[in-house]
Amino acid sequence: MYYNKQNINNAKQMRSKMTKEEVKLWNVIRAKRFYGYKFKRQVLIGNYIVDFLCPEKMLVVEIDGGQHSENVDYDNIRTEYLKNNGYRVLRFWNNDIWDNFEGVCYRLKEVLEK
Repeated sequence: MYYNKQNINNAKQMRSKMTKEEVKLWNVIRAKRFYGYKFKRQVLIGNYIVDFLCPEKMLVVEIDGGQHSENVDYDNIRTEYLKNNGYRVLRFWNNDIWDNFEGVCYRLKEVLEK
């Protein structure tokens, strides 16, 4: 698949400038630490960059901040694209990471094991 060079550069930049919430989750799921599942971060799928991807399970994990409540149409189109290409999409809000991290991890494990 051909990737737009700008998107590749954006993904690289996003890996170096992850949000606090992304870093918190990444520290748990990186290097097969989360029940042996491999995750990648800031991955290009088509023209979209996803926060985290578990390739083995075709699972995309997104951490959404307040800006996503303003971009609902874009997120819906993006999610449909991902689903149409065989991916499952699991979304968490930033406040879920801080207020209910145990629940986030439980839900992630539950979805991975389906």
